[in-house]
Amino acid sequence: MEHDSETDQYGVMGHPVAHSRSPFIHGVFARQTDQNISYRLLDVEPGNFKSAVRTFADQGGKGLNITVPHKVAAFEIADAHTRRAEAARSANTLVLGEDGEILADNTDGAGLVTDLAENLNFKLEDRRILILGAGGAVRGLLGPIIAQNPNLLVMANRTPENATRLIDELEVSEFVEAVGLDELSGNTFHLIINGTSASLFGTRPPISVDLFTRHTFCYDLNYGKEETPFTNWAEQNGARASMGWGMLVEQAAESFYLWRGVKPDTIPVLQSLLKRP
Repeated sequence: MEHDSETDQYGVMGHPVAHSRSPFIHGVFARQTDQNISYRLLDVEPGNFKSAVRTFADQGGKGLNITVPHKVAAFEIADAHTRRAEAARSANTLVLGEDGEILADNTDGAGLVTDLAENLNFKLEDRRILILGAGGAVRGLLGPIIAQNPNLLVMANRTPENATRLIDELEVSEFVEAVGLDELSGNTFHLIINGTSASLFGTRPPISVDLFTRHTFCYDLNYGKEETPFTNWAEQNGARASMGWGMLVEQAAESFYLWRGVKPDTIPVLQSLLKRP
């Protein structure tokens, strides 16, 4: 595939990536801000990831978004890391320097915090927050959430040892409590974040509405054209709820700013995504 030599090359690398909305999002950002870029889907299997990044860079690529299952590998391949990437030990954004140096960043948590605070008018300071799940989806969230000074931050997982292991690895045990899903009774939370893959399988985490306050907000990192089982359940039981469309767009805007030095307007992009068939 030939490209205009004046067009800077970007892409999203994952496996699979056919479903990704990133080309649409970054295409709108580029038109908004008058940036001459190309953005491609790059489906790369785990065994080929490092060589694929090097090849993309050698061919003049300027930057990559990284999605499942490569975020930890992206952190490891980089020569330098932002503080956010260091805190998550994973990366969703790579900046490919002309000198061959690779800078890793993680914009996931910033995207979530911005969506909650700016788009959904939900501030995290002094709130009791529950994160469901201890997999790769939540790695980038802990540092930015902790920075907002919540009153309490709990990570609950079906296997609590996995939550403890992640918290210890990221060195945040001073700020985050790890528990099993069956150990949550007696607590209530202002914000419940579903970081599990349950929605992808048409189910929801087995938690009780007894965890709700009168003002609980439920946020699913998953997203789709239809409400997820988790957001459906939350709304049916009187909670506000949102899928992760806003986080997707806001983390992309952070990546775009890192690459191009200009902040795009996220609201029109989010509105377009929600209207798309």
